[in-house]
Amino acid sequence: MRRAVCPGSFDPITNGHLDIIGRASKLYDVVHVAVMINQSKRGLFSVEERLDLIRQVTADFGNVEVESFHGLLVDFCKQRDIPAIVKGLRAVSDFDYELQMAQMNNGLSGVETLFVPTNPTYSFLSSSLVKEVATWGGDVAHLLPPVVHDALTQRLGEK
Repeated sequence: MRRAVCPGSFDPITNGHLDIIGRASKLYDVVHVAVMINQSKRGLFSVEERLDLIRQVTADFGNVEVESFHGLLVDFCKQRDIPAIVKGLRAVSDFDYELQMAQMNNGLSGVETLFVPTNPTYSFLSSSLVKEVATWGGDVAHLLPPVVHDALTQRLGEK
């Protein structure tokens, strides 16, 4: 069985993330979406909320498993016998950082990283940019799955 992981914080998951996960789901038998937990960051959404939103928006793929993980991504991969990490690249600046991570991960465990160029429609898109624009009242509905947009709108309304 061909397995891969798409890691990230997904706070919140965007259409750009969903595009990469969907493309990976066509190439692999099972795609694990790993919501990496960073104790030093406080997200807009809790880890449980992110897991729930991701499960909802990836349900139609049929071969996506969603989990959280604290620690090294290579340990997540080893524990689940996952030989490949799939990462989307938006720009050359992403490549510089991601190449270093890929080389480190491969050196630590032999896990390969595959880079997928982002759909040009989403080349500028990041969760933090979406949150910032939405906080100031900008329209981000076209950048998020509807259920995620609803959750974001509700969360920002609570603040």
